[in-house]
Amino acid sequence: MAVTDMPLLGMLRTKMQWHQARQKLLAENVANADMPGFRPRDLAQPSFDRATGLAASTGSGMTLTNAGHIAASGDAGVGADPRRVTEFEIRPSGNGVNLEDEMMKSGDNQSDYQLAASMYQKSLDVLKIAIGKK
Repeated sequence: MAVTDMPLLGMLRTKMQWHQARQKLLAENVANADMPGFRPRDLAQPSFDRATGLAASTGSGMTLTNAGHIAASGDAGVGADPRRVTEFEIRPSGNGVNLEDEMMKSGDNQSDYQLAASMYQKSLDVLKIAIGKK
């Protein structure tokens, strides 16, 4: 087993990858703020198995096995969770993007990513100290 295959490091890597994917989705929401009929999307928070540290399956039934496959209707992709928009947030054009909410989410997502990246780096530093490389 490689040092980087430890459960804690795997969870932090998964969390950072999730934040990267979420940032892309939030940017798409902002970019499509003026598109008629566009509904904002967000990713479901990843969950981890406490015993193994591996990402727990969501049990949705269907998964994409290839990026070229078409997602099921109403599905926004792997791990996607369409955000529910209340009626008063939808403009007459049918667009439900609230730029203030999206920018707040983007800022929170960025700080959470930086925290996970910092924890990952510090964990590697501790491991290096433990094996006498630093």
